[in-house]
Amino acid sequence: MTPDNRTAICPGTFDPVTLGHLDVIGRASAMFESLIVGVVNHPWRKTATMFTAEERVAFVEHATAHLGNVRVETFSTLLVDYARARGAMAIVKGLRAISDFEYELEMNQLNRRQAPDIESVYLMASSEYSFLRSSGVKELATFGGDIDELVPVEVARALKERLGR
Repeated sequence: MTPDNRTAICPGTFDPVTLGHLDVIGRASAMFESLIVGVVNHPWRKTATMFTAEERVAFVEHATAHLGNVRVETFSTLLVDYARARGAMAIVKGLRAISDFEYELEMNQLNRRQAPDIESVYLMASSEYSFLRSSGVKELATFGGDIDELVPVEVARALKERLGR
């Protein structure tokens, strides 16, 4: 499929989706006519996810329901292959810190070798979310920390239920 400059992919594991993710998704949705949030079905660089792909999709769908140009789906292929299959011309990701930049720079170079026609677009984290990571949220929740201002209400509830808190 020929890339469409009005369509972008915002990929991630979203285990769980945080307000930082939603900030990037919301800002990206204002930049593109169509934004596909691609939930990685089977992440290779992380251990098993806490939530199933279906649960993660449902959390993101609920949190982005007010954004009429966003759709959420899972994928299990190379990101550039997924973007190409959806006709996307851009991959949108958020950057929080230098460590994110180093990783994303490497990924960008690999993606450009595979698909030079698909651009990478990086949005700097908003200051209130620059520290926020899904793994940190799960760790806080595991030990009874307050996560209510870090994730959507239904995600906080699900984490507390899953962890027996």
